[in-house]
Amino acid sequence: MLKHFILWGFIVLVTSSCSEGGAKVDTRAIAAGPMEQATLSGGRLGYLEEPFEALEGVISVQSGFSGGKEKKPSYQKVAAGASAHRYAVQITFNPDIISFSELLDVYWQQIDPTDRSGFFSDRGNQYAPAIFYHSARQRAVTEAAIKYLDRSGKFKQPINTALLKYSSFYPAEGQNKYHTFYENFQHSRKDLARSEFLAAHWPAIDPKLYPSPSNTSLKSQLSELQYQVTMEGATEPPFNNAYNDNEEAGIYVCIVSGTPLFSSKDKFDSKTGWPSFTKPIDARLVTKNVDTSYGMNRVEVKSRFGNAHGGHVFNDGPPPTNLRYCMNSASFTFIPKASMEKEGYGEYLWVVD
Repeated sequence: MLKHFILWGFIVLVTSSCSEGGAKVDTRAIAAGPMEQATLSGGRLGYLEEPFEALEGVISVQSGFSGGKEKKPSYQKVAAGASAHRYAVQITFNPDIISFSELLDVYWQQIDPTDRSGFFSDRGNQYAPAIFYHSARQRAVTEAAIKYLDRSGKFKQPINTALLKYSSFYPAEGQNKYHTFYENFQHSRKDLARSEFLAAHWPAIDPKLYPSPSNTSLKSQLSELQYQVTMEGATEPPFNNAYNDNEEAGIYVCIVSGTPLFSSKDKFDSKTGWPSFTKPIDARLVTKNVDTSYGMNRVEVKSRFGNAHGGHVFNDGPPPTNLRYCMNSASFTFIPKASMEKEGYGEYLWVVD
């Protein structure tokens, strides 16, 4: 079925299929279109910029101050704790490409969400984690995410990150790049308490963990359809594929590199004939590019480390993201929950429950 909708400032015709990839341009090149903001705090000035800057769909990332009543607070005043403001980052993003929910998934992995009094070795309200919601929907998404993280058992203490209504954001003295605050940034990065905490609670994002075979090896390891889909951007038949009807608990990993990409918890029946998901396990594990093939503008989704075509993402999905990641079964290997520990994916069991 064909659907018309406004995307990035102009009307495009989009099919419900996960059809072939084509010529691509970086999603950052699109200046027009829907925009949303997320304001998050945690750590020293500039610390939270780097994790979000590389995400497709993120238009800009700026460091500054938020949460206090003082107008245009100085860096010195905030640093001394003489203000109610916190160090914060404001992310402007295109919700048709990446969702607020996906940004939260990355945010949790930068902080200790159980500590409301500071940021590891840095103590004080100015360092403490907080999520400033811009809308009722952002608040609802955050509340649901906090409940889920609490139930996951990942932390011994309850989630205690502040959830505050957004009021204002002040850029930091005309500076908006983490490397401008190199000393502060490096201090946070070298914080031993932080390094140990994150290593104990979150899987490493490292391409060495998910190596890709050579093209020659792939041709011998994959079926003809799997190779055509992953390496040539082809599309498998709708309904007649391995995982469209799969309801078993587990994760879907890149068939090329083994990168964990999607959880059964986020899978839904889109009625399109292809397995569909509301979001990936971690937005940093996929790449997104605008696919201009067939005279259309769509966002192609690939495995970041396997560089394997998976499908496309559309803005007609259900909450919490309102996105539909329409994927090809041929791009995945499914790892049942019962086998995840044995197959080396035990750290991802919490995203399935």
